[in-house]
Amino acid sequence: METLLEVISPTDEQLAAEAAREGSDGPAFGALVERYRQRVWRVCYRLLGNEQDAQDAAQEVFVRLFFQRGRFEGRSKFSTWVHGITLRVCLTLRRGRGRRQRREMAAGDATWAERPNNHAPAPGLTLDLYQMLDTLDEEDRAMLILKYSEGYTFEELGQLFDMTTSACKMRVMRARERLQERFPGGGQ
Repeated sequence: METLLEVISPTDEQLAAEAAREGSDGPAFGALVERYRQRVWRVCYRLLGNEQDAQDAAQEVFVRLFFQRGRFEGRSKFSTWVHGITLRVCLTLRRGRGRRQRREMAAGDATWAERPNNHAPAPGLTLDLYQMLDTLDEEDRAMLILKYSEGYTFEELGQLFDMTTSACKMRVMRARERLQERFPGGGQ
């Protein structure tokens, strides 16, 4: 007679509760880091656009998770809480980078944004999707990336951005319309 041993992995929420009780970097927190390492890095990369910034942001996310591990209250899924921290870290880094780029532009550095008619590529030229998304404000850009690249539902976006599901739908629709106005034929 064969006996099957069923191994039950703790849920993220159970690990989070255990990590909150741990005095330091214990096994529960380590398990959460291992579960989320790739997902957090991928979201950071998609929101920030380059590997070095994504690495820095992911590291900052896990530092914040460590120091805030006792603050998870279970009102949402743990994954939503982690991705909310990831979103805030990335938006902060992008905003800081934007301020730095504006200072550089003021000092005379030429950038893509300074070129005349930067909203429509010349015939025959292609425009990178991330350049197109960079014409949106930071939250709209993040919302589109999380919705279409990461597959977030409108309900999950609502939790992340602290808005209703219908407000998320409207904001995504308006951001898409702005892109279509700025880049006619870009989605064809």
